[in-house]
Amino acid sequence: MALNRMLSERLVCPACKSKLDFSDETLRCTGCGEVYTVVGNVPVMLKENKVLEGSSFDYLAHYKKDAEEFDYFEERTGATEHSERRLREYILSMIPASAKSILDIGSGSAWLAKSYVGKKVFVCSTDATIVNTSKALENYPSEYHAAVVADAFRLPFADNSFDCIVAAEIIEHVVDPKKFIQELMRVLTPKGMLVVSTPYKEVIRYALCVHCNQKTPLNSHLHSFDESKLRDLYDRATLDSFAWKAFNNKLLLFARTFIVLRYFPFGMWKFTDSVANAIFNKRVNIITTATKKSA
Repeated sequence: MALNRMLSERLVCPACKSKLDFSDETLRCTGCGEVYTVVGNVPVMLKENKVLEGSSFDYLAHYKKDAEEFDYFEERTGATEHSERRLREYILSMIPASAKSILDIGSGSAWLAKSYVGKKVFVCSTDATIVNTSKALENYPSEYHAAVVADAFRLPFADNSFDCIVAAEIIEHVVDPKKFIQELMRVLTPKGMLVVSTPYKEVIRYALCVHCNQKTPLNSHLHSFDESKLRDLYDRATLDSFAWKAFNNKLLLFARTFIVLRYFPFGMWKFTDSVANAIFNKRVNIITTATKKSA
């Protein structure tokens, strides 16, 4: 087994951030001695499942089970497919052309790696499960694509490792959004860009769990965000710039206009969406971009 070169030069122990020794099937930390396995060229960089301080939610176990039960690579149709495609087009339009390395946090179906196949931009698909990461490499093989199983709060990457980081529809799921952002900013290069998307001003709905008889949020959404709440997650001293854009008009979605709008190129759809928002100001998604200060 030979690990992807562009990945191996960035990997460190998630526990102590020391360098790793590589062998055929394991990665051994040169600092604390922790050993991590490699499954089908995917390093599994998780320690024992832990919960964050102040929380009882074992998020790693939850999303491992989630990936086993639900197929993230399943083809979408109708309004869902259209809405997801426009969100992804928006995200892609915000990634700097100068970025030569991109970290996809919570990569799911690895749509970002798919978008960059053949473009000689290194993409690392990172997810909490071996299920999604293995499928990502299988579906989109490339010397510029690697995958890692990791905890987003304890990333196995050295400081200043990636020119761009994308967290698409992830932050609403995490236990501690501020710690999540801090860890992403750590591995972002100076002048690098962090792109975060999430539902905009979502009213979180709950159901009563049949197993524990407690309220549980639908879609596992733990937080609702607007531009101010997202901006407040950052240490202003680390930022060169922060910008946001809310889009995806709710009326257009409910009126099933995707039947026509799905044929519009992105620029034309974007203009149509902005006009609709000027008339009926109800937007479904928000994207923020944060540029890290130079060292």
